[in-house]
Amino acid sequence: MARIVIASEAGACYGVERALKMVEEAADTSEVPVHTLGPLIHNPRVVGSLAEKGVTVVSSPEEAAGHTLLLRTHGVTPDEEGRARDLCHEVLDATCPFVKKVHQAAARLAREGYQVVVVGEAGHPEVEATLPHAEGAVVVGNADEAAALSECKKIGVVVQTTQSRANLESVVSALLGRAEEVRVINTICDATSGHQGACAELAREADVMVVIGGRISANTKRLAEISAELCPRTHHIEGADELDPVWFDGAELIGVTAGASTPAAHIRSVVSSIESMVQQS
Repeated sequence: MARIVIASEAGACYGVERALKMVEEAADTSEVPVHTLGPLIHNPRVVGSLAEKGVTVVSSPEEAAGHTLLLRTHGVTPDEEGRARDLCHEVLDATCPFVKKVHQAAARLAREGYQVVVVGEAGHPEVEATLPHAEGAVVVGNADEAAALSECKKIGVVVQTTQSRANLESVVSALLGRAEEVRVINTICDATSGHQGACAELAREADVMVVIGGRISANTKRLAEISAELCPRTHHIEGADELDPVWFDGAELIGVTAGASTPAAHIRSVVSSIESMVQQS
């Protein structure tokens, strides 16, 4: 029978676990309705389960006026936070502490006269929340975009927490030709690096890889990309109901990993379903 191995580092990170604990406590104790400003985490199934408990997603602080509002793990802009504190009964800041470090680093570089470059995905909530902390900051997604920037004296770099080290390195190499000084503050979080390294290690050995997590989750998508490069039989799912027994035909080693917004219970459910499928084959 095939072996099922879970990556040595996989699943919910500290920031996600912290946010889920905060929202669960708020749902249990708040005397007024509870909302999150944007999806609390990029996992539709978790967001759906929160909705079943009465915790709904709003797109602006105005929609939560007089109620309890949690700021999402990816962070919000200073303007959004200010409006929330003016309008809401209570504001709970579930922003990941590692995302806060990106904000602080960007603000510090801007104060010191650097043209701030945020390495990340344009439009991603974390990136959008970071930009206002450094006036004039720009987003760069890859080396080609970096090479197209105008030349300047000083460039300061911060990074979306879920970016890969390889992309950061390629972007920085391109930026070296665009400024007299390039200062890099590596704000990729340790959980991201650990997840990616453990995924690659397992994918090299596995016959089949299953990556669990939201399809809108940047870090989960990156795990699926890393896995697919090393193990062509890679499948990205959000839950056990998406598994197909055919995937595991002839497999001796089935690897499982999960994004930083995937709770341990979701991983256990998927592993249990795979075990049942393998036993029946």
